[in-house]
Formats: sequence, structure tokens, C-alpha cells
Amino acid sequence: MMQTQGTIAPGYERVAEAFTRAFDGRPTMGAALAILVGGETVVDLWGGVADEKTGSPWEQGTATVVFSCTKGLVSILAARLVQEGRLCYDAPVHRYWPEFATAGKEKVTVGELLAHRAGLSAPRVSFTTEEILDWKYVTGQLAKQDPLWKPGTGYAYHAITHGWLVGEVIRRVARESVGDYFRRATAPWTRDAWIGLPASEAGRVAHIQVGESQAQAGRLLRDAPDEWTLRAMTLGGALPVELVGDGTGFNDPRVRAAQIPGAGGVATAHALASIWSATIVDTEGARLLDDATLDRALVPMSQGAPVYHAPGPWPRWGAGFQLDSAARRYRGPRSFGHDGAGGQVAFADPDSKTGFAFITNWMEAGDDRATQIIDALRAVRRD
Repeated sequence: MMQTQGTIAPGYERVAEAFTRAFDGRPTMGAALAILVGGETVVDLWGGVADEKTGSPWEQGTATVVFSCTKGLVSILAARLVQEGRLCYDAPVHRYWPEFATAGKEKVTVGELLAHRAGLSAPRVSFTTEEILDWKYVTGQLAKQDPLWKPGTGYAYHAITHGWLVGEVIRRVARESVGDYFRRATAPWTRDAWIGLPASEAGRVAHIQVGESQAQAGRLLRDAPDEWTLRAMTLGGALPVELVGDGTGFNDPRVRAAQIPGAGGVATAHALASIWSATIVDTEGARLLDDATLDRALVPMSQGAPVYHAPGPWPRWGAGFQLDSAARRYRGPRSFGHDGAGGQVAFADPDSKTGFAFITNWMEAGDDRATQIIDALRAVRRD
């Protein structure tokens, strides 16, 4: 059995046991788990291997790419701007980004953009890796693109494009890059969480491995009946279908350094859990969102069957936030957050005042590592 390190508060022993079981059959996996309740840390665990090539261990300060958990962070930033009265979910995107008002996208609202309803889940043009490093090029292409379906009439997951679309709105409103605004807004945790990894922190980031189930999911995606589901992930060739390879995709230092807020955030588990905790309760002296803002941001906007066929159960989204659903169970029915490719999960639960993050460098598709941990957390007695 894998030996893990860290601390747990009394009553959370079964959560720790579920975390340890996540390593079973994965000898070179690394992972970390952090849980805060009421703004205080009750679980802070880590273990395994950060880089299977060198055998270096996963340490307390090890970070990893959190993939689509980044969308949750970007949704927090958008909600902050709404809270400040600088952004409106119901306003058309072109109010903030005039170039977006082309090709039938004139009525797309900020809320629809956040909720995957803009019809831009994949690019019509094929991007190269070098091109996705160029923010202005990608956002310019998306602004002028004809939508893949009539915006607002349905949703399809904007797997990577979401970050540039919402990020450009944030950039126009905040008048700074999404990575810089993230750094300012989450100041207590900027030493351990980034959108756009600084070169000085590159040595802290785990090397990502592709497990067999993730590889199989990639093979199935290549055979998807519509090209747009595949292109949503690969952008036409800029990324491998599994999102990582040996020095490619999000294992490429250039990609990690670029601001790709649909999937490229990098964080430690404790920083990620702390940010989510701060959306609902004062955490290290910071509260990121107030209750009124959350009430507006968590109204369900996308649910049920998507535009492109996918087997159920299906997820639900509010204004960018992934809501509790049969597809992703969190701690309670009012929980909100976002999961990420390969097994990453981060969320907040306002009823129990919980901030949660599980991160790993061993990518699996459809696995239950985080689910078992959350199940164990749900069973913890609430006094």
C-alpha cells in the first residue's frame, strides 16, 4: 500500500483511506488531496511519484496541470467582475468585445458564453501548437468564426475554446490578461496557483502520465461520429487527443507557460481547495464571492442532452460553474466547482462550508478515485 504524507483532522480517517486506495495498481502515480471546512484545513495529503522518469517523489509543494478545473477558476473571475458591477451575465458579449458581433453571434450573452451555448466548441480552422500560444491569434479566429449551431439553442462542451472566449471578455473588462487578473484576485495563493506558469516554478510541476483508460478514451474519440467532438479537444492538431504526450500537449513547457485558461491552469491541491473555500467563506483573510453573486451565477443554464450525441448522465452548468449532477456528484446538492481531464476535481459546498481539491498526474478516464474520496467525505458527520 502506498505510503502517503500529510495531516488529517479527527473524523476524516476514512477520507484518508480512500485517498490511499486511489494509488492501488498505479505504482508511478502521484496525487494530492486538500479539504478545508469553514476556512480551516482538515485534510492535507500527498504521495506517490511526481515524475516517473526520474522517480522524484510528490512533495507538499508539488503542483500539476489541473485541466478543466481551470474553467472553474475562470468562472470565479467572471463572477468577481459581475460582483463589482463591471460585467453582466445578461449582456451581449459584444458590449465588451465588439469584434465578436459577427456571423450570427450578435445576441450571444456572457452567460451563454460561460455555459457552453455559444456554438464555438471547436475551431473551424486547424490550429498548430505554435498558434495556440498566441492569444490574439486564437481569440481573433474565434471572434470571426461562424458558430457550429445556432447560439443559445443548445450546448456542447467548449473543452478548450471556453478559456479563450471567457478569458477575452475578462481581459477586455479587467484591462489585464486573465493570468494577471487571476494573480491579483487570488493573492493569498498566487505562490501556488497560476494561469500561465512562470519559468521560475517549472521545476515544481509533476510530469503527467496517460493511464490505459485515458488512452482508450482517446482511441474512441478519434472514431467519434462528428468531427467537432474530436476537434474540441485537439483544436485540429494543436494538442494530442489525450491532451498530453512525451513533451507534447500539457507536458510541453511552452503550453504550460502560455495562458490557456480552458485547461492550462497549474496548482497545488491546497491552493486549489483554498480558492474554492474562499468562494463561500473567509479563508486566509479573503472572501472571493458574496452570496448574492453566487445565487446569480449558480442558476442552471445548460443541462440534459448536448448538441452532439454523448451518453448520459449529463453534467449541468450555471454561469461556467459545474453544478452537482448525476454525472458529477459533489458533497451536496448545492455544491459547485469543476472537474478536469484525467481525474482532477475541485469544488465548494456552501452547506458544509467545504473547499475540496483532488489532483493527480496519472490520467484516467471515467475512473472513481475522486468519487470514492467524495463519497467518504459525504459520510463525515457534520456537527
